[in-house]
Amino acid sequence: MKILISDGIESAGEKILKDASHEVVNQKFTPDELLQKIPNFDCIMVRSATKVTKEVIETGKNLKVIARGGVGLDNIDVAFAKEKGIKVLNTPGASSISVAELAIGHMFAVCRFLNLSNTEMRQGKWPKKEYSKGLELTGKILGLMGIGNIGKEVAKRAIGLGMTVIAFDPFITSVDLDVKLLSKDELLTQSDFISMHMPFIKSEGPAIAAPEFAKMKKGVILINCARGGVVSEKDLLIALNNGTVSAAGIDVFETEPPTESQKELINHPRVSVTPHIGASTEEAQLRVGVEIAQKVVEALK
Repeated sequence: MKILISDGIESAGEKILKDASHEVVNQKFTPDELLQKIPNFDCIMVRSATKVTKEVIETGKNLKVIARGGVGLDNIDVAFAKEKGIKVLNTPGASSISVAELAIGHMFAVCRFLNLSNTEMRQGKWPKKEYSKGLELTGKILGLMGIGNIGKEVAKRAIGLGMTVIAFDPFITSVDLDVKLLSKDELLTQSDFISMHMPFIKSEGPAIAAPEFAKMKKGVILINCARGGVVSEKDLLIALNNGTVSAAGIDVFETEPPTESQKELINHPRVSVTPHIGASTEEAQLRVGVEIAQKVVEALK
């Protein structure tokens, strides 16, 4: 079988494919080039950059498998692929630890002013007094919006830090951790921290917007390492400015890379930002590459 690796893969993953006697092309094409090349392949493997649209799938007459090295499938027309009888694969658990650690990292950053102190001290300032009123995570209530693979890893670490963890997830009724499952409204009203770990469903819009912010404790801290759009950026900025949200940690954005209109949020003094790097650790990339390669080999048998 002929496999196109469009967005790169760890060498260990590529070796698995070649050892299974598959022909592998590891190359990035422009969207127009992809439409020309895709009929030659039985499988396309992507990360987040390549868009496997209806047109790509329609043109890929020989496609049997579409594989995404990562959690989300929002860059793949999954419904159309399944309609065409094409298997769609991903690696939902391979990067869970990395994303969970980043979410906790953002909590520490905003609670102890790490993002601001780093910048100001390098400018020759000594903001000891300004940042003398930090917060401990210990003893606080963390609300998890979604408790799938990543949410569970966040919960484990938060419990280890002495936090009380509660969660809302419409698809999960029990969890083998010291986590209390509550309704969405109960979580919003009780949490000192809220961390997002759910997919963005475009037809439903943001899971957190003005109505949800209105129910939160004043001074709540919000973390989004899930998907851009899960939290309304416009409403989050309002909530930061009126004190409803005391701080936020953001790894994902409605538009990536962000545009001029998002700069006010990104530059907000009480916001810690990273450029969508939740899964970007050496360990996660190795796990993703190996796991998706193994799944592709099995699917192409």
